This record gives sequence, C-alpha cells and structure tokens, in this order.
Amino acid sequence: MTLKDILFERDGSTALVTLNRPERRNALSLHMLEELTRCFREIGEDQELRVAILRANGPAFSAGHDLSEMVGRDGGFYRELFEACTTLMETLQAIPQPVIAQVHATATAAGCQLVASCDLAVAAAEARFATPGVKIGLFCSTPMVALSRAVGSRKAMEMLLTGEAISAEEALAAGLVTRVVPAAELAATARAMAAKIASSSAYVVAIGKAAFYRQLQMPQPLAYDYAQDVMTMNAAAADAQEGMKAFLEKRAPRWCGR
Repeated sequence: MTLKDILFERDGSTALVTLNRPERRNALSLHMLEELTRCFREIGEDQELRVAILRANGPAFSAGHDLSEMVGRDGGFYRELFEACTTLMETLQAIPQPVIAQVHATATAAGCQLVASCDLAVAAAEARFATPGVKIGLFCSTPMVALSRAVGSRKAMEMLLTGEAISAEEALAAGLVTRVVPAAELAATARAMAAKIASSSAYVVAIGKAAFYRQLQMPQPLAYDYAQDVMTMNAAAADAQEGMKAFLEKRAPRWCGR
C-alpha cells in the first residue's frame, strides 16, 4: 500500500505500523487518520497476520489532532475530522488481530485515545499520557469515550477536567497500559507479547476479541447469555478440539484456523 504519514512493515505474522510525522509530533491530521484506517483494514483482511504493533517515530507518540488544520474551519470539516477519528478507533477494535500500542513517549488528547483504543499497550517508563483539551478550550470529548472505557470513571474525569499528564506507572495502575518497562526493553517487550498471542489459534483469538468488546456493551445477564453462545460455538470448533486433545496428550497443538 502507498503511505505518506505512516510506515507499514511485516515481521512474520506481526504487522508493524509506525506513526511517521516526527516533525509534527505525530499529530493526527485528517489524512493520517484515513491512512491509519486504511492500513488497519488491510491488516484485518490479511489472514497471514496474527497481531499488530502500533508504534511511533520521533519525540512523541502522538500529540493528538493537528491543531494547525483546525483553526478557522467550518462545522463540516470538524464533523469529517471527528468521524474519521472515530472510524479509526472503532477499526482497531473491529479487526480480528489484537493491536498492541508500543508507547515510547508522550501521548496526548487523540493520541491518548489511540492508546486507549488498542487492545493492549506497553509503555516506556518515560511515557506520559494526558487529555489536555480543556486547557485550550476544546474538551477531549471523543478521547473521553475510549479513556473512560479503559480506566475508572474518577481517573478519567480527573484527566479530562484538569488536563494534567499522568506517568506511565499511573497509567498502569489506572489500566490505560498493560505493562511499563525501561525504554531499552520496550520494543522487545511488545514483540514478545505479540509472539505469545501469535502462538495461539488466530481463529480463536478473533472469536475472543470480538466477544470481549460486544459483551462490554451488555448488562451482565445478557453478557452471560451471549458468552455461553460464543463458548458453545467455540468448543465445537476444530481448533478447540485440537487444543483440548493436545493438553490431555501433553503435546503442542497444531492449529488449523477453524
């Protein structure tokens, strides 16, 4: 695929997507949002890819929306921009492959939303996270959706109302990131996590990812009803049967992808 603001690489069964506007602190322009959506949709359709890592070049992971393209525009542009942002965030969770955010530095506003929308996130100890829109008169309302689903409501509200940054360790405690490691270990940690995920049945991982997000939207009794249906279907699948047999026979499973 032809890309301008991001980079795409394949490393075996892992997709590597890199934000590549370092001179703009990886600000998410409309064009960049659309490129990311197109890229992740293509990843989602590639059965050879089992997991994706989202990372960034430059001094920041992402500074959020590109404010330079937002001054003096009309409502139609703002609607298009925020719809494109929402489409990207929903695409990350809709594709069958788990997406791991590899966060080396600051992620603010829509950049923080991007981290919160990934399935997992590994952060360097130096990373910082913030939703500072309130400080410039533009409340982080769309980042709020992802943030409030990743961390507790009180912590999310504190971040949104004060605009103050939290450390990687605070983000870990709040549930925004999965793991915090020294910067020198960040890439290796993300790769190891990807490899662990890729060792399982891609078919079953996709079932689980889709079910996870769907049941989150349901009251608990309905979630259990739905989850029972999913597990019933899953248990009868060839990979589940193979996995159970392999466990009982004390051998490695041989996945067939169905």
